[in-house]
Amino acid sequence: MTLKYATIFSRSGGCMSGFLLRWSINLLALILAAKLISGVRMESMGMGILAAGLLGFVNAVLRPVVLLLTLPINLLTLGLFTLIINAALLKLVSELVPGFVIETFNAAFFGALLVSIVSWALNIFISGDGRLFFIKRVHKNNGRTSHDE
Repeated sequence: MTLKYATIFSRSGGCMSGFLLRWSINLLALILAAKLISGVRMESMGMGILAAGLLGFVNAVLRPVVLLLTLPINLLTLGLFTLIINAALLKLVSELVPGFVIETFNAAFFGALLVSIVSWALNIFISGDGRLFFIKRVHKNNGRTSHDE
């Protein structure tokens, strides 16, 4: 049995390290949150860069500890309490970075939700070492292979 179409996952090396690429993704997500959600403000790009870096640090260091400590509540709410944790951590970042302002907890909640969605969507295509993944379609026609770009 021959397949007419096959999907192959390939990697293309990137020039940025994974850390800087994820920092950039956090920055893009925070800029979108500031543009789309009332109550979220970024007073300067420098403060946004600082907030994105601190958010990455908080998510890497503090978030796992908080998730472990709140595991019983997370289990009872079927993981929905994680949204509250994300909002609280984003609000914490806004308290630590003077030019990144989140006025209410609702703004923090929706901002964290948007940041999570944007980060998730962009991180689908990035491996742990910063390489970009893409999908290439390959047509197999009677032993000959042709590529769609």
